[in-house]
Amino acid sequence: MKINEPQRIGAVNPYQKHNEHRTGEMGRKRKTDEVQISAEAQEMLSYSRVNNAERTKRIEELKQEVSTGTYHVDAGKIAEKVWPFLK
Repeated sequence: MKINEPQRIGAVNPYQKHNEHRTGEMGRKRKTDEVQISAEAQEMLSYSRVNNAERTKRIEELKQEVSTGTYHVDAGKIAEKVWPFLK
């Protein structure tokens, strides 16, 4: 019994069929990708650019505290934030 006959008559090659379909579309208008950014996203982006200096300053302060060993973690605040997820 042969399962995969290499010389089957009328066999369909899905890759070849897809490739022929794509080459037929080449003569038509090619589609281009387009990205649209919503007004809300543009507002968020401008806000992040304005506050970037403040954020950078705070990050540098935190890095300095961590490297010197003076950074303090408030376990109570962490527990308050984690508790709802553990319920």
